Amino acid sequence: MSASMSAPGLAALAAAAAASALSAAGEREFELTQADFERIRKLIYDHAGIVLSPAKLDMVYSRLARRLRACGDRSFAQYIGRLERDRTEWETFVNSLTTNLTSFFRESHHFDILAERMRRIAERRTIRIWCNAASTGEEPYSLAITACEAFNSLNPPVHILASDIDTSVLAHAERGVYRDDRVARMAPDMLRRYFERGTGAGEHRVRPELKRLLSFRRINLLDPVWPVQGPLDAIFCRNVMIYFDKTTQYGILKRFVPLLRKDGALFAGHSESFMHAADLFRSTGRTVYQRTDADGN
Repeated sequence: MSASMSAPGLAALAAAAAASALSAAGEREFELTQADFERIRKLIYDHAGIVLSPAKLDMVYSRLARRLRACGDRSFAQYIGRLERDRTEWETFVNSLTTNLTSFFRESHHFDILAERMRRIAERRTIRIWCNAASTGEEPYSLAITACEAFNSLNPPVHILASDIDTSVLAHAERGVYRDDRVARMAPDMLRRYFERGTGAGEHRVRPELKRLLSFRRINLLDPVWPVQGPLDAIFCRNVMIYFDKTTQYGILKRFVPLLRKDGALFAGHSESFMHAADLFRSTGRTVYQRTDADGN
């Protein structure tokens, strides 16, 4: 990207891209006008805080077209009208537009840091963790395995709340069944310790002892009340904030503060930075944050 490109210039390019995509509407099964697209952008922002750029028009079309077919709607305007009349469609609407890219032990250094922090906790109590982008379960189960390894026990003093806004991926996570390709990078001895053979070919089922460390809840981070009780030792909010604007990010981070222990840790994604919330959190390095009012690292 040219350093001389101005913000208005970038906006013009984005608008041109959207217009180009819309020019192909005649070749599509359903009509998606610019006005429809803008209404969808506003609906998902108001309901889930997700910011869709103008460049996401094709993605919106491809993901929602299947809902139009399922509902029998003939245009996006008709589907939007359905959304505004029928609140039961909201859950599927949000599920369709959320992205769930995950893997076991993604950004592995975070799990090493968490294990070391857990070992340093001297008092006898339950260590409490909130993973608020649980997706299909790879991340919260990685947290549970990390706890078992840290304490050399299948019954460590740890409880993990795993939440997501997408109910379909949460259902997958609760089942705890993964195919060969999802666990291929896991060390064979770890796979044997924490998984059983599934009922289907090439399936691996999370051991019951591991599942007992977790509870699953649908939580929208924009909801005025969260069913979460502090104090928490760690919050994993990784690759979530990239979908929100800075104002929304700050509001969520502000609500994290009283939930997190002063010596607790907030884990973010590798492309996320909370410099705009320096009055709330300070970086300790490697996308790990502490409350600004904490005494030390």
